[in-house]
Amino acid sequence: MTDARPDPDALLARLQRDDAAARRGRLKIFFGANAGVGKTFAMLAAAHAAQLQGRAVRVGVVETHGRADTETIARDLPRLALKDVAHRGQTLREFDLDAALAWSREQPGGVLLLDELAHSNAPGSRHAKRWQDAQELREAGVEVWTTLNVQHLESLNDVVGGITGIRVWETLPDRVFDDADEVVVVDLPPDELLQRLKEGKVYLPQQAERAARNFFRKGNLLALRELALRRTADRVDDQMQAYRREHSAGTVWPNRESLLACVGPGAASDKVVRSAARLAQQLGLDWHAVHVQTAHGLSEAARQRVQRTLELAQSLGARTAELSAPEVARALVGYAREHNLARLVVGRRERAWRWPGRPTLAEALNHLADEMDVLQVALPTTMRASEPGPPVPPGLIASHTLRGYAASLAGVALTTLIAQLLLSFIAPTNIAMLYLLNVVGVALWFGRAPAALTALLGVAAFDFVFVEPRWSFAVGDAQYLVTFGVLLLVGLVVGQLAAGLQAQARAARERERRVRGLYAMSRDLGAALVPEQVAEIGTRFLRAEFGVASAVLAPPLGNAPGHEVLTVLPGASAQPDLGVAQWAFDHAQAAGQGTDTLPASPCLMLPLTAPMRLRGVLAVEGTGRRWSPEARELLDTCAALLAISLERIHYIEVAQQSTLQIESERLRNSLLTAISHDLRTPLAALVGLADALKLTPLNAPQADVADAMRRSALRMSALVANLLDMARLQSGAVQLNRHWLPLQEVVGSALASLDEVLAGREVAVDLPAELPLVELDAVLIERVLVNLLENAVKYTPPGGPIRVAARAAGRQVEIDVSDSGPGFPAGREEKLFDKFERGDRESATPGVGLGLAICKAIVEAHGGRISAHNVPTGGACVRVELPLGEPPE
Repeated sequence: MTDARPDPDALLARLQRDDAAARRGRLKIFFGANAGVGKTFAMLAAAHAAQLQGRAVRVGVVETHGRADTETIARDLPRLALKDVAHRGQTLREFDLDAALAWSREQPGGVLLLDELAHSNAPGSRHAKRWQDAQELREAGVEVWTTLNVQHLESLNDVVGGITGIRVWETLPDRVFDDADEVVVVDLPPDELLQRLKEGKVYLPQQAERAARNFFRKGNLLALRELALRRTADRVDDQMQAYRREHSAGTVWPNRESLLACVGPGAASDKVVRSAARLAQQLGLDWHAVHVQTAHGLSEAARQRVQRTLELAQSLGARTAELSAPEVARALVGYAREHNLARLVVGRRERAWRWPGRPTLAEALNHLADEMDVLQVALPTTMRASEPGPPVPPGLIASHTLRGYAASLAGVALTTLIAQLLLSFIAPTNIAMLYLLNVVGVALWFGRAPAALTALLGVAAFDFVFVEPRWSFAVGDAQYLVTFGVLLLVGLVVGQLAAGLQAQARAARERERRVRGLYAMSRDLGAALVPEQVAEIGTRFLRAEFGVASAVLAPPLGNAPGHEVLTVLPGASAQPDLGVAQWAFDHAQAAGQGTDTLPASPCLMLPLTAPMRLRGVLAVEGTGRRWSPEARELLDTCAALLAISLERIHYIEVAQQSTLQIESERLRNSLLTAISHDLRTPLAALVGLADALKLTPLNAPQADVADAMRRSALRMSALVANLLDMARLQSGAVQLNRHWLPLQEVVGSALASLDEVLAGREVAVDLPAELPLVELDAVLIERVLVNLLENAVKYTPPGGPIRVAARAAGRQVEIDVSDSGPGFPAGREEKLFDKFERGDRESATPGVGLGLAICKAIVEAHGGRISAHNVPTGGACVRVELPLGEPPE
């Protein structure tokens, strides 16, 4: 019979979720594999249907991308006005969150359409992402309908990038997708989508042609379609599992094939695991491997064998678990129903004899769960000599010591003595109860086997001492034989039950102790402020829990990812092998004792993996035995808590440093702006005086001095102009004046402005005639090219060539300015774009390190990117990448 009572915790969690859902607005996502499958159209069509049913509908924002059918169906729906957001010289049209909230107060229960959930809002908006707008709307009780492509899910972003070769930067957390109340899959076969693309129903013709060559290849579309359907299926499966847990479903629903391998203590259990692994691989199934520990217990050899078998299953891809229960079959069925596993794989060995009426494990499973398939794997009847001995038979446990048996003998003797003293006050038949009480006590303290011995000895003592004829094993009254049988049977059963309850109570106390220890550790870690405190808390927990020495190793805070060298944090009680620890850190895998990597190490090395990155290694000295699955799981939990704490401390320090850096930058910019304004007037006067001196007759030395004064004043003026430009760019005061221009015109203007500087220099210009028009601010991009060319002149030796080249590359244009100088210092290419950063600080070449910083600010204001690298044949190259848009017809 199945126990279908609901889990109280699940019921409470369900009530809490229902209560939260009642206050929040619903989220409905129209989900597709890629652009053009009809998500927005389907959303608008559903909105029309909702409007006809009397619901209030508003369009918050809809991106039609010029598609005629989408524009037509959207035209009849009422819209909220978009708001204008000024950003770097451009006016962007964005969703107005405040207007939507105001509308929702006027029209409670309405539906708001919010297209492209992964969209990034313009800087200065309340939220950085549109999905955050949707979250605020839902908290206000607004029902939101939206659209989403599979490539925008954070967990699948790199997978999609690997398939298509194009990385999408607008993503949202998977929890937003999983938290949706409804997901509508909008699917379209690849051939139909390609036909729509060809007909111009997805993109404009010029864009469609490029898309067909890149993202919209049929292989890409097939792969993305599979990803979208699989992700939706995973979401539905999670919902189904949650429903089963909440309603305590008593049977397995075979909606998704899966396996459960039952691991016993026998030496041939690895055959069960390997057979299950092969079957799972052939059928493409998920599978679990579980061992059930009963009150019977196991010998140390059998215990180690179970651990090795579970480790084998885990290495073959199984999810492993070790359960504690009085009955193996019931525990396996309960686990299978909890995880919805429809097939059970068990071993079958033909035995010469077994207890009459006692079913095999397969028979017990069939009886308890007739909805499951039970697959039996034939096991050898004998084991190889090289394998450990057989498991200890039922009734023998690890506490089978002389102490337990001595307690059994002493207890029977003491009970006999007390009964002898009470014989004149109680009937002989009541003395049997004293022996039964002795059986219960021995079972509770020493286990099942001493209890069974106590029952046998109690019957023998009762017969010998108290049954006529006394002091012999003869029985004068045959009715006493029934008494002996009942006493022996009840003693064995009670002993069995008492030992089982004691084992369960012991396991419960152990679990409670470990949970209490983890809670105390979590509380202490929450108050830790430095990594040293985290290490001390971790070592203290492991010493209290396992009695072992340990150490926490972490890289210094200043090390860049990929170049970390581990050091032992203070508070360590172990001396770990740094080489093994470094290997575990570099490969993000466990190593050392008890693993397959460097097992000779005296310590087990566990990587401290935090949500963002690896934070260090936990080294735990071994006990000389393999770690049990429960102990290993506790170690992994400890490592996870330490990793999260180290990451929390790291980001606290990053936030403090960022705050300090922002304040320092603000102060420095204010100071530089003030000084620069004060210097502009005297420098302009100095340049004018130098020009005036050149107009008067001077001898050669005087003319040289006047010329040098003029050059120095011009250089100082350029420096002051750079300082002012940098301050204006950082404050956002610069407004871009964009126009569609040929790149040749901007490059030519920059070269013309540097006629005097480039005099006598060899400048090669490679600008293909077919370069497309670029939307840019000509004055600012010219400033970028001038700065780059001046840098090239500074570092190129006399007679060395300077090269300016450009080319179209996909959705962007690349401009390279290269020289034939010494090149950039290795490893510092990216740092050169920071303010006041120079390649060689000791160089005699004039400059303060602002030119490249200004270039970076201007290029990024255009939505582009700037980078630096060394040319293999010698020299340095700076590359400017500007986005290509669609020029007006």
